[in-house]
Amino acid sequence: MDMRPIGVFDSGLGGLTAVRSLRQILPEENLVYFGDTARVPYGGRSRDTILRYARQDVRFLRSFDLKAIVIACGTVSTTSLDTLQAENDLPIVGVVEPTCRRALLVTKNKRVGIIATLASIRSGAYEAVLRRLDRSVEVVGKPCPLFVPLVENGRTERGDVVIETVAREYLEPLKATGIDTLILGCTHYPLLTDVVADIMGPDVTLVSAGEESAFELKRLLKAGGLRADESRRGSAEFYVSDQPEDFERIASVFLREDLHHTARRIDIDQY
Repeated sequence: MDMRPIGVFDSGLGGLTAVRSLRQILPEENLVYFGDTARVPYGGRSRDTILRYARQDVRFLRSFDLKAIVIACGTVSTTSLDTLQAENDLPIVGVVEPTCRRALLVTKNKRVGIIATLASIRSGAYEAVLRRLDRSVEVVGKPCPLFVPLVENGRTERGDVVIETVAREYLEPLKATGIDTLILGCTHYPLLTDVVADIMGPDVTLVSAGEESAFELKRLLKAGGLRADESRRGSAEFYVSDQPEDFERIASVFLREDLHHTARRIDIDQY
């Protein structure tokens, strides 16, 4: 039994989808979440800049006595995971491989689409993992750079003309390729599930990165004897690098609970 918390980080609010999944799948665990809201989005930045930011995020989280870290950011997972794992002596889970395994499990025609940030698509990480696991799979990737800022501004609902227009422009060419599975390769994107599902139709299965990383972490904790007391209810702390009020307002909607005056601002440049 290990009562130390799990660290979770993302460039902003998208990682809250992973937090929501973790609280459903590992409800007994304590979580420490950091959203780098002052520097969101990471997706259009260089690999060197993304790695520098990610190292700072990890150093901040490691100021707590953690037992594991979840990188709830597709961009960091696709560009920096191997480096961060090599530099740290605790389990670090990304979103790429667990999500790819799930996609291959559900696809029937071996045609898998990926939507993600520009950096994630450019890295080729999802495609490389899918093809390593199954050489016969056909992969179609599409960067969706406007999704993150729209999600961060709360434009996520059916009937919102802006998000629906942008989503159709991105997704209709993907649908035309005949994919039957679509990876939501950025943890912001599950917040657009209804909009994406309406466009892709019932014949395309959506696979969420945040949810699959939570299942992967559960497996690792169990294998390492690191689970907390399963009879308890865990807690969550929230930290951001910009105004906490803005974060709390949208995060309360995502998590379906009131986070008023619970998020704290930290100076990430100190790490």
